[in-house]
Amino acid sequence: MIGIKMHSLSTANVEFCLDVFKQLNSNNAGDNIFFSPLSLLYALNMILLGARGYTGRQIEKVLHYQHTTEFFKSEFEDSSECSQAGRIHSEFGALLSQINQPDSNYTLSIANRLYGAKTMAFHQQYLACSEKLYQARLQVVDFEQSTEETRETINAWVEKKTNGKITNLFEKGAIDPSSVMVLVNAIYFKGQWQNKFQESETVKSPFQLSEGESVPVEMMYQTGTFKLAFIKNPRMQVLEMPYVNNKLSMIILLPVEPANLAEIEKQLNMRRFQEWTSPSTMMEREVEVHVPRFKLEIKYELNSLLKSLGLTNIFSPSKADFSGMSPDKGLYLSKVIHKSYVDVNEEGTEAAAATGDNIAVKRLPIRHQFKADHPFLFFIRDSSTHMLLFAGKLASP
Repeated sequence: MIGIKMHSLSTANVEFCLDVFKQLNSNNAGDNIFFSPLSLLYALNMILLGARGYTGRQIEKVLHYQHTTEFFKSEFEDSSECSQAGRIHSEFGALLSQINQPDSNYTLSIANRLYGAKTMAFHQQYLACSEKLYQARLQVVDFEQSTEETRETINAWVEKKTNGKITNLFEKGAIDPSSVMVLVNAIYFKGQWQNKFQESETVKSPFQLSEGESVPVEMMYQTGTFKLAFIKNPRMQVLEMPYVNNKLSMIILLPVEPANLAEIEKQLNMRRFQEWTSPSTMMEREVEVHVPRFKLEIKYELNSLLKSLGLTNIFSPSKADFSGMSPDKGLYLSKVIHKSYVDVNEEGTEAAAATGDNIAVKRLPIRHQFKADHPFLFFIRDSSTHMLLFAGKLASP
């Protein structure tokens, strides 16, 4: 049974990921994009736990849970147990701990917290269950009287949770004293490649931007055996680069010509993505890989994006139904902030001391070239659950 549950959750994760990606892409067509669908799902699930009625159904629909509602019941049913909160929550919790195991050779720090105004009352059961299921407790703060202190407290907490990588999440004046509930969601990832790049092989070379201009980048290089696919329509190469222990990997969708990128974005949907990255499409080949070193740190205020995906009730003081969270009327979400950080370099996604030896690859005579010297899309995926942890577009390093 676990296979089906995991499958329906990872399907929902990919669907939601591509929805958010398309929305961000239509708003910031020529820009870099980087976000974590996994981290956002985590945050929105915490909200779903306290949402009721039409508000809850709206969240389920946007998260693509509607086809699994029978399977995931999401009401508390007056039980003192959190098990009644619906299996989606316990499944998701189990999934997160599977992806984020302490013994893994990568660091995934998710800073996820709801901040609620002290003028509001919150159900003890909601507080207890969000802590039990999501290891995240709603924090009561004084937005009205101590706006700046609250901002500093939130920033300090996020900084600590992300190993000092994500600082100053809320700038001065970013929090409105009239806020009643703010969702903070930041994620930091650091992993090492299964096959590291040698720094001595990295050279400065041009990266073509879409308008025919180019910028110099530090281009990393290695030859090795990787899974690679050639897709005819739209014309592109798909490369999978595993992190240590093969638990996670980065999948790069590289158009053959820079102009093909728009075509890939247009065709990108659940079915096509699964087709392009399926084991039957990806073959182990000897590949010369050229990938730029890059670092992305992007912050989104997601209120308007989530509204355009159909999540309108949670932001409306008159329509939001958070009766599973609080007996008070008028509780709604004032702001949703999401920030993610990735650093892709020779060691992996953030420099760390080298461990173990590179396995020498037997050089085969036929080699394929994979040269990411123009804009591409990339995803970081968990190999066993197929959950997408991150999605991005490198338009300009």
